[in-house]
Amino acid sequence: MPPTARESLLAVCAGVACLTLMAPSGNAQPAKRPPAIEAVVIHPVMGRPFTCREHFEGELEYLFDALGTDCVISVSGRTYRTDGRTNEDYHVWAQAVLAPFDGTVAQVTVNSVVNEPGVMGKSPAGFIVFRRDDGLEVMYAHIDSIVVGVGDSVTAGQPVALVSNNGMSRGPHVHVGAKRGEWPVQIRWDQRAMGELLRERTRRPPE
Repeated sequence: MPPTARESLLAVCAGVACLTLMAPSGNAQPAKRPPAIEAVVIHPVMGRPFTCREHFEGELEYLFDALGTDCVISVSGRTYRTDGRTNEDYHVWAQAVLAPFDGTVAQVTVNSVVNEPGVMGKSPAGFIVFRRDDGLEVMYAHIDSIVVGVGDSVTAGQPVALVSNNGMSRGPHVHVGAKRGEWPVQIRWDQRAMGELLRERTRRPPE
């Protein structure tokens, strides 16, 4: 039998290509094309190895979407354990989300409406915007259980939320976008910090 539309979506969402879009809100700004793309290194968004699908220049229009990336956890090439029909089946579901740098929380939006895998939800996503002293801003989106508020100071690697599946999303993941003023910024991960996180995991006693 041919797959249903939902089954087809679930199959696509075994990867990360279909997962995210931050619908424009009232204060969303279209991204301008920078003369040269700035790349910034930030702390890994999660404490386990993860895979990201990056948005190429021109693919998405708005700041925090443009040059952003959508991240999941894949084990043996699969993002879910069985059939991906529940959020809890995804390896990334409810993973701790870690602050990108030492800075402050500039904005928080909470959305605790959880989408069914394979079904696109409605904007806005639950998100946090972090600001660094040099003006860099980073957004984490499609998250829940947020434990920081506007004006709070954060340190790189500090747990701030859990991965969810809300807003314009078809599956559990975290979207990461960055900007400096009116320019989108490309994201790179601090691989030394990731190495330290993984070494710390190996030192922990079994749960």
